[in-house]
Amino acid sequence: MSVPTDRRYLQTHEWHKAEGDSVTIGITRIAADELTDITFVDLPKVGKSVAANAAFGEIESVKATSDLFSGIAGTVTAVNESLTSEPGLVNRDPYEAGWMIKLKATNASDVNKLLSSDEYLAKTGH
Repeated sequence: MSVPTDRRYLQTHEWHKAEGDSVTIGITRIAADELTDITFVDLPKVGKSVAANAAFGEIESVKATSDLFSGIAGTVTAVNESLTSEPGLVNRDPYEAGWMIKLKATNASDVNKLLSSDEYLAKTGH
């Protein structure tokens, strides 16, 4: 399985895409496939502070509930409101329409400390 190379990753299967100090976070296709049918996503409100390597929300499927993690610190600037009524977007398009949150990074260079696509695939065995 491959993952986009323009993002950085956590071993817990979250991706981070940086554009300046704005960072979009979602889960990988690997995570979406393991969860199967996603039924609910609980995300923070805009303005909430998120700590590095801390849970910022939850995702539920017919199989399991999992925490969602950010690899960087920042403040939530946007939440994917479409997931409220259509959480299955994460299953169908985890790298674009199924994104979770956008952060204004406290330190945008922290994204570079996360796993590259090759490192992520090697560490997760995919």
